[in-house]
Amino acid sequence: MVESEANKEISLKEQGNAFFKAGNYLKAAALYTQAIKKDPSNATLYSNRAAAFLHLVKLQKALADAETTISLNPNWEKGYFRKGCVLEAMERYDEASAAFNKALDYNPQSSEVSKKIKKLSQLAKEKQRADEVQNLRSNIDMGKHIDVFKSELSAKYKDEESCKETFSFLVETMEAAVKSWHETSKVDGRVYFLLDKEKTDTEKYAPVVNIDKAFESPETHGTCLSFLRQYAVDSFSRAACLIAPKSIISYPQVWKGQGSRKWKHGQSDGFFVQFESPLVRKLWFIPSSNEKGQVLCRDPVTLDISVHEVFPRIFKDA
Repeated sequence: MVESEANKEISLKEQGNAFFKAGNYLKAAALYTQAIKKDPSNATLYSNRAAAFLHLVKLQKALADAETTISLNPNWEKGYFRKGCVLEAMERYDEASAAFNKALDYNPQSSEVSKKIKKLSQLAKEKQRADEVQNLRSNIDMGKHIDVFKSELSAKYKDEESCKETFSFLVETMEAAVKSWHETSKVDGRVYFLLDKEKTDTEKYAPVVNIDKAFESPETHGTCLSFLRQYAVDSFSRAACLIAPKSIISYPQVWKGQGSRKWKHGQSDGFFVQFESPLVRKLWFIPSSNEKGQVLCRDPVTLDISVHEVFPRIFKDA
């Protein structure tokens, strides 16, 4: 006896279901496709194939099948559920939530849909924070964070152009350090000098001096300080910016003081930024944390340089 077309369709669907349950989603999708050719108005077949495509991460095809499911049977919650699952995989959480809520309209008792809506709410919050973290990592604006210091410079520097150049030098140095920390989770211990364009012999004096060994002991610290002071004089430097990661400092551990020297900024990793010039000195600590799997520099914290200085004064008072 010849098997009817309807029985063939049912057979293909059941075969597809069996392969789906076994985790063979490619074969399941192929069988659902054969069944659809036999019965192109069957919403269940499109729903099942959407689920198979979702497991195969063929998201656009899965979404198209979910939409077809809805158009063929707009009162069936399964189509909206499939659509919500695909949109969730696409990280289009607002649209996914709308689809799941639509499914709930047609089946208010569905615990599966309710769980999805609750999960999506949490995912949306996490994605929003992850986007915020990425935005903070990408859009670094140290000038905004230390804008108050610009006023301090203006009060000390009579030459407006010199003040502007000095502030830009500091901001650029800090931003480069933050970018390095974000990319590699570290910065090198260095002193950056603002050289005099007219007086400095640039073939002899570089704008950067490595100081990674300076913090090993009081002796290496003192030797490095003497060198930096002489370097500042000989190179006709106008200012300097010291970058020192907390992790390399064995001496002086300025975060371990007591009384007035007590550290008030937790155990966070991070780095120090110490600005030096004949007219003004300033010190910041830039704490770091791990959030959403990414390293993030926090806003710079202004420190009392008389209490927490990483190096004593490099330049003589003007």
